[in-house]
Amino acid sequence: MKRNHYLVIIAFALLSACSGSKDKSDAYGTFESTEVTISSESAGKLIYFNIEEGQELKSGDTVALIDTVQLALKRDALIAQKKAASNKSEYVSAQIKVIEEQEKTSLIEKARLEKLFKDGAATQQQLDNINGVIAVYEKQISSIETQNAPVLNEVDAYVKQIAQITDQIKRSYIINPENGTVLTKYSEANEVVTTGKALYKLADLSNIYLRVYVSGSQLSQIKLGQKVKVFVDKDETENKEFEGTITWISSSAEFTPKIIQTKEERVNLVYAVKVKIKNDGTLKIGMPGEVKF
Repeated sequence: MKRNHYLVIIAFALLSACSGSKDKSDAYGTFESTEVTISSESAGKLIYFNIEEGQELKSGDTVALIDTVQLALKRDALIAQKKAASNKSEYVSAQIKVIEEQEKTSLIEKARLEKLFKDGAATQQQLDNINGVIAVYEKQISSIETQNAPVLNEVDAYVKQIAQITDQIKRSYIINPENGTVLTKYSEANEVVTTGKALYKLADLSNIYLRVYVSGSQLSQIKLGQKVKVFVDKDETENKEFEGTITWISSSAEFTPKIIQTKEERVNLVYAVKVKIKNDGTLKIGMPGEVKF
């Protein structure tokens, strides 16, 4: 008698499911978001790390600082070396200017002698002498410029090294790249981190996505940009409705994910679809959801 009672209950449940098939959703899935892992771009001790899991961050917020003392000392040393090289170059440039002034005077004297030579008041020897003096000045200038070239290259090398160190110092400040919520924090203040070490994971939860799977026969019912109804459990008997927009439809079929329980459904080929929903704060990553087209 007890067995017959169970059979009646099962039959009633099956009949209820069949009668409610009209209200059945078209696809099922779970909510996800676009997650970004923020990593260290330099190595050293975390001087401070001012975030907590669940915290809302704005783009441009400075959330952490990696020790920059050694980098700053190295930059100061390079600045001093650059200054010494620049002083050397300035001294060489001053020498060139002195010779250029002497050459300018000799050129004036040459012009005067050429005029006198035309009038017969100067000799060829005088012209030859002044041309010889000018030629000496030109060789001196060329020689000094040759000596100055390595000094200028040295200054340029210091400038580039200083820029490189300055960039490393800038990268020691961890700047949050976009608005979002901290999902996971991987490090703490006073820990030593390496370049590429993950510091925290961030996601923009203001817009969240429901990934669902549809059969090939359902593809004709959907298109990109289409508005759909999204449902989540409000309580044991009611659903909460959201408006969603289809933003992505997979171009290739795949086997139904293993989160689907029955073996018969798992072997079916389906297409993944993403539905974007404006989150009012109640939707969480991993929550189940349903879609009606």
